[in-house]
Amino acid sequence: MTTTSRDPLAAQPTAAQPTAERRSAAEQRSVEQRFAEHPLREHLRDLDCLDETLAFNRAFERAASSRPARLAPLDPAVLAQLRRNRLGGDTPPHRLPQARDRRLPGGVRVRVLDPGAPEGVLLHLHGGGWAFGSADGQDERLWELARRARLAVVSVDYRLAPEHPHPAGPEDCEAAARWLAEHAEAEFGTRRLLIGGESAGAHLAVLTLLRLRDGRGPVHAYRAAHLAFGPYDLAMTPSQRDFGDRPLLSNTRSLQGSYDMYSPGTGPEGRRDPALSPLYADLTGLPPARLVVGTEDPLLDDSVLLARRWRDAGGAARLDVVAGAMHGFTLYPLTVTTRERRRESAFLAAAGR
Repeated sequence: MTTTSRDPLAAQPTAAQPTAERRSAAEQRSVEQRFAEHPLREHLRDLDCLDETLAFNRAFERAASSRPARLAPLDPAVLAQLRRNRLGGDTPPHRLPQARDRRLPGGVRVRVLDPGAPEGVLLHLHGGGWAFGSADGQDERLWELARRARLAVVSVDYRLAPEHPHPAGPEDCEAAARWLAEHAEAEFGTRRLLIGGESAGAHLAVLTLLRLRDGRGPVHAYRAAHLAFGPYDLAMTPSQRDFGDRPLLSNTRSLQGSYDMYSPGTGPEGRRDPALSPLYADLTGLPPARLVVGTEDPLLDDSVLLARRWRDAGGAARLDVVAGAMHGFTLYPLTVTTRERRRESAFLAAAGR
């Protein structure tokens, strides 16, 4: 979910080194104590590079605060400009020649990255608050993932809000998931299917599994789910409501703006509908999942609560919480990004065998 109250896609701060902003010894001890006593400490990762991660957040906030506020709803011209650029950046995405675009029966567009002789296929759903992003927006990252995890990747160009609000996006994702379940062996030589996404894409990944299950579709064809910092309660979890206007990539106001575009005219009670908010759904029968989120993400509670409910429903759910990381941190050149990409590829390489 990208911030709409301020432009997150303008010039970005560079990753700060731990020594770039020196804290006092007292401040350092305070931060260390906070994380030592963190209620999620058993799930915390990357404490050893906390200084770098927090320094990047501070630089990001300073850069965001220096730009004029942009209030929702977005002007169509502004929306078009943001969509031309990659998520988290101010330049268009780099399209790799190894990727190819396809239009599936029914009209859904996908982008395929196949390193050759894949041992599985990942159905990937991009992030961007249901209003930004595209299947070709992360070619380099997805190609790296495909080669490292020995997977083909099929990324879905689902329809975007506000022109196409709910349920257009979930319908496109479900159609792509059904097509892949039926054609994976003929197209890629494997029936081992995985699903995953980031932010709004993680939300759509869970909805897709639920729609397959409830529509008597091939939910069991998908053997694992990788879910990165998704919004699973559009009525807002406590961490969403309490985050405030802190100018990181996502905050309370930007989330509200995204929800208004995705589900216009729907109030908090209506947004508790499991068709919109999978946190309220029956989660039985879903495959093993890995959920990842940062401690400085307004969507922290969403991953924590979904992992708990996933396990309560009888499923396997691993929760990793990255110390100090903001929403969408994997878009930026940080040590935690390098580590998280390796953890993601390791999980996907091993899952569902």
